Amino acid sequence: MNLLALLEELRSIAHLGLNYAENPYDRERYERLMRLATEGYAEITSVPQPELNALFRQELGYITPKVGTTAAIFNDQGQILLIKRSDNGCWGMPAGFCEVNLTVQDNLRREVREETGLEVEVHDLLEIYCRMAGEYGLPHTVYSLLYLCTPSGGALTPSHETPELGYFDLAADLNWHMNHQQRAARAHQRWLTLQK
Repeated sequence: MNLLALLEELRSIAHLGLNYAENPYDRERYERLMRLATEGYAEITSVPQPELNALFRQELGYITPKVGTTAAIFNDQGQILLIKRSDNGCWGMPAGFCEVNLTVQDNLRREVREETGLEVEVHDLLEIYCRMAGEYGLPHTVYSLLYLCTPSGGALTPSHETPELGYFDLAADLNWHMNHQQRAARAHQRWLTLQK
């Protein structure tokens, strides 16, 4: 187990214990676990420990993985729509974390609109990808739902999140975001099947 995965496990145990423990001695132990987790996160991320502690304690209830959505959008030539992310300069499919009070499909439509300017219809769920805490140097377990989408309106428009975007061949020599190249290739295979 890598350090980020360990810290995420400690934080989850501490958070659940603080939510449910009634015994003052148990609460004291869970507070200690939370301090150890935030100290570790602070050391790795350079975010001050009090700030991390406040963020962690805002979460209510049972700690679960984060959920995100990703859109595979192809043009008639089979090229995939990619965005260049402003946070790391890498290329990937439109994607983002889900927000509360929206369905998965509504979240995906919102994310695509914000990142590309396009309105889309959300079709088949192509895959559910799980990224464990520590992979790619990130702290949370994430479930990412990849959907096939088709444009229904709007126009390609860069944003502060996506300074460049366009349709590309899968073989394009790009600096890909995380595992988006492999996921895009699998989505393309499904798109080809549906074209038949």
